[in-house]
Amino acid sequence: MILAYKGIKINYNSEGNGRPLVFLHGFLENSTMWKDTILFFSKHYKCITIDLLGHGDTGSLGYVHTMDAMAMAVRSVLDHLKISKATIIGHSMGGYVALACIDQFSDLFSGLVLLNSTSFPDSAERKVNRTRAIQIVKKNPNAYTSMAIANLFAEKNRKNFLKEIEEIKNQASKTSLQGIISALEGMKIRKDYTKTLLRFKGSKVIFSGQYDPVLSYAQNQKETKLCNIDHISFNGGHMSYLENKKEFLSELKSFLESY
Repeated sequence: MILAYKGIKINYNSEGNGRPLVFLHGFLENSTMWKDTILFFSKHYKCITIDLLGHGDTGSLGYVHTMDAMAMAVRSVLDHLKISKATIIGHSMGGYVALACIDQFSDLFSGLVLLNSTSFPDSAERKVNRTRAIQIVKKNPNAYTSMAIANLFAEKNRKNFLKEIEEIKNQASKTSLQGIISALEGMKIRKDYTKTLLRFKGSKVIFSGQYDPVLSYAQNQKETKLCNIDHISFNGGHMSYLENKKEFLSELKSFLESY
């Protein structure tokens, strides 16, 4: 489905009936990443997936997509669908956008799931790496996306998920240069959402991979204590919804049934 928004089109989909669940994909991904998750949950929930700005079939709004700007785009879809209360689930960058949604309009949400994501801002080193990534992307976007996707999986799992890695690379290759750069710029300048996470009164949980090459597992452990949030860990990397699919679906089901 397509929604007109600020001169661009936002691609979204809604399947099933029941309590609304909003699924937000990560950087270089799009809403198709949730296909197995939606198949599982749409029997009992209204599942809404959205291509974030500059990703999938959603257009770009300039060369910096802040997390707030992405959150406002998400809000436009929810308003269009007349959603007044939902649980929001964000993978990686989608988690940053979910936190921006909570920060701006927390009354819309009864639950939050951060999947391989964090409320902490980029470290100084990570900001430098994002700037370096932007320079690489400008020279060879396909080489960058190919390398970036493979490095999301735990090293021990990469041989076992070659088919999935190639599929994600194929999806990532469709992301425009503008979409890649604007997301990197937006993630680099995102704010610290730890207070937002701590203040949120709804149900909340962090799912993380013990061997995540992108996010520090130790940092997630520190974050859960600091923000008083439940923590579920998986024996995998940054792509828990694939590397630990069965456990992920089971834990998400249990979380949704807990409130």
